[in-house]
Amino acid sequence: MDDRDLLRTLDDLGTPRVLIVGDLILDRYVTGEVVRISPEAPIPVLAARRDEHRLGGAGNVAANLRSMEAEVEVIGVVGNDGRGRMLVELLGAIGVETDGVLTVRDRPTTDKTRMISGGQQILRVDFEEAGPLAAEDAQRLLAGLSARVAKAGAVVLSDYGKGVLGDAALAEVIRVARGAGVPVLVDPKGSDYGRYRGATLVTPNRKEVEEALGRQLPDLDDVPAAAEELARIADLDAVVVTLGADGIYFRARDGTEDRVPTMARAVFDVTGAGDTVIAHLALVLAAGRPLAQAVRLANHAAGIVVGRRGAASVTRAELAAALGAGRRKTGAILAAEELQAQLAEWRAEGKRIAFTNGCFDVLHAGHVDYLRRARARADVLLVGVNDDASVRRLKGEARPINPLEDRLCVLAALEMVDAVVAFGEDTPERIIREVTPDVLVKGEDWAQKGVVGRDWVESHGGEVYLAPLVPGRSTTGIVERMQRRGT
Repeated sequence: MDDRDLLRTLDDLGTPRVLIVGDLILDRYVTGEVVRISPEAPIPVLAARRDEHRLGGAGNVAANLRSMEAEVEVIGVVGNDGRGRMLVELLGAIGVETDGVLTVRDRPTTDKTRMISGGQQILRVDFEEAGPLAAEDAQRLLAGLSARVAKAGAVVLSDYGKGVLGDAALAEVIRVARGAGVPVLVDPKGSDYGRYRGATLVTPNRKEVEEALGRQLPDLDDVPAAAEELARIADLDAVVVTLGADGIYFRARDGTEDRVPTMARAVFDVTGAGDTVIAHLALVLAAGRPLAQAVRLANHAAGIVVGRRGAASVTRAELAAALGAGRRKTGAILAAEELQAQLAEWRAEGKRIAFTNGCFDVLHAGHVDYLRRARARADVLLVGVNDDASVRRLKGEARPINPLEDRLCVLAALEMVDAVVAFGEDTPERIIREVTPDVLVKGEDWAQKGVVGRDWVESHGGEVYLAPLVPGRSTTGIVERMQRRGT
């Protein structure tokens, strides 16, 4: 099976429906700088700049599926608190159905707060109650299960060991789903895989397999026998083992097996990669496709997300780009809808991306020097260009001198510019977040004004570079000289 076959599979997926049952987690990231040591105790003081909340656990699986345009419903538990309400709102905001989310009193919403400085975690604070649900709550949680399963093409059990998936709940979901002919995929936790007896497949990583079997797997040649043993222990149709840099191995009950080599070109963060794998497996199986296709698409998706920082997801356009589709058709000038595909292509190739922006109304030697410096900081340079309306708002009614199409054309012709894209806002905040570059480049004159997008880029592990400017070179100066000569 080559990438063209996978592209056809991707094109024909439709919008499968997946039911997720499991542990909902709110991930919080507090980003800033350590500025001093506290006088109260020998601990760092973090000057917080950014406070961000994301979906974790089963919620991240849901986010991955929604990015791939699946219909998604979640069954899980939150506390009767602000964190729980925020988590449900985050799910609703991406179109996940949350009628199956149960609010439980006297049980906090699981929250993992990470304190980050310089791109590194310096502390994690967990709010959680990992004990089993009360019998009454467990019963309420699965009310209406049969009707929800009947609408789904696949069921995912996302087990993070927070008490939602007790033995009784696991057995009931597996019984109902398999009875309805719906595949059940399990992201397992702990060493007792007998708890997942009768599921379709499990997706452990290599370390989890070792913990489950109580022995090391020093060689890749040891993995097939281990997968076969797990399948026998839990009466599974298949086992899919994620192997990090060594790719993904899968073995089915009928003896079909394969190891798919990793698709990652650069690895920054494996956080949430397992969620991406099981989400894409569920997506493809829910569409009625065979496991081999599901594993290969999941492997490509995981190769994209590990090149990003934090729990991430991939879109169909990005996955198509990684498979060789979605390449730009207009040289280096990108339409807005082509941007994500181009970014995915660069990331799949392991390229470091620099981004800068501006009006670039009358191109001059200062621009050329600046863009060369920006390109030298990375493998590729993407330039965001203000459209005509935003230039008028920023520079006055007499500007721009050159229309957007001309400015894009000239910039795209420069040897140091890999791609250009237009944006219409007065600041580049939105497009910087969309790109999330490895390097954000601005002129050194922004040192005191505050660089728009700095917090976002640095919180995602990127850097901000302030490039020196060529003295006496500016578009405003050129315009003024022309005006003086015309009088």
